[in-house]
Order: sequence, then C-alpha cells, then structure tokens
Amino acid sequence: MQSEPEGGGLCRGLARLLAISDEDVVAAMRGVEGYLDITPGDFRELYELAYAHAVSRITHRLRLREVMVRHVVTVEPATPVAEVARVMAEAAVSGVVVVDPERRPVGVVSERDFLVRLAGGKAASFMAVVAGCLADAGCAVGPLKEERAEEIMSAPAVTAGEEEPLCAATDLLYERDINRLPVVDGEGRLAGIVTRHDLVRALFGGGAE
Repeated sequence: MQSEPEGGGLCRGLARLLAISDEDVVAAMRGVEGYLDITPGDFRELYELAYAHAVSRITHRLRLREVMVRHVVTVEPATPVAEVARVMAEAAVSGVVVVDPERRPVGVVSERDFLVRLAGGKAASFMAVVAGCLADAGCAVGPLKEERAEEIMSAPAVTAGEEEPLCAATDLLYERDINRLPVVDGEGRLAGIVTRHDLVRALFGGGAE
C-alpha cells in the first residue's frame, strides 16, 4: 500500500511535471556504479513515487499567497477587444483577468480566446489562423474589433483562495487545462495570480518574485 506524504495525498497535477522517459531511466541506471538488481520499469516507478512524495510534501505546506504574483494585469468586462490586445501586448502577457468594479474575477481573456475567435469559433493554432487570414479565408478580424472583453473571455473565472495549498493550484491548472489561475482573498477579490511558470519556479527555482 502506498503511503501518503505529510499534509495529504499526492497532487494529481504533479504527474505531468514528473514524467520521465525510458531514456532518462536507462541513463540514470548507467550512472550508478555497481550492479542494480532492479528492472528499468521498477526503477522508474520507484523514482517517480519518491520524487512525487517529496514535491507533494512541499506543495501541501506552501500556500498560494507565498508564491503568487501580486501584480496582475486586468481589464473590465466592457473593455474593447482592441484595447485588451494592446494591454496584453504592452505588458508582454498571454492572458489578462477580467474583473468587476469590486475587483472580483469574472473571466479570463487569453491568446487562446483570440485564436478561437479569429478562427470563427474553432480551436486553431496560431499559424492556422495566420494562414487563414493571409488566404482571406475565415479571418474574423473585422467583427472582433467591435466586441468587448466579456464577449470573448472564458467564464466563469476558475479561481483559488490565497490560503489554499500550492497543490490545489497544481491540480486545477492541469485538470481544467488552463495556464493561469487568479487567486482571491477572503472577500473573493483578486489578490494575485499563479501560472504554470510560477508553479515550476516555486517547486524548482525558489519562491515568488
């Protein structure tokens, strides 16, 4: 029976971060001096379990308020889409949080939302959209100019409380297939944001900026 790390079970989202290839296993085993009486499959399972326990122990102790980025780029629901694009470009971010007058998150606008809109409502890659626009086949730039943030945002916003463990953010990011997670205070107001990059930095490169 697998034991659980202190603070709770393993973070499901960690599996995506901790995946190693067969080549990684073989290289690691070759680096160990002497004879190893263990198969590559068992070695891989043991490594992933031990590493997941170690990282999960840390993520259950860390709170989102300790690793979140407090400066969040935001727009309002009525902000024109052209302005949203300008704000994102100037801030060099791939997504912004849409907040109401009380700074409560109501949605998120990301590059993905723009691509879907430009592709006529279909999921598409950046280059697929570029190709369509250059061929004048399905590039919806014109209508998009007249829309507002609330019309293209992903809603409702998926959020987490600032006192929740980092593990909770890990699971939400991967289960919902999102890249950023607005963090709210006890009143539901925006307090910060955690991205996949922040998660990796917190786990492997130190604390928050």
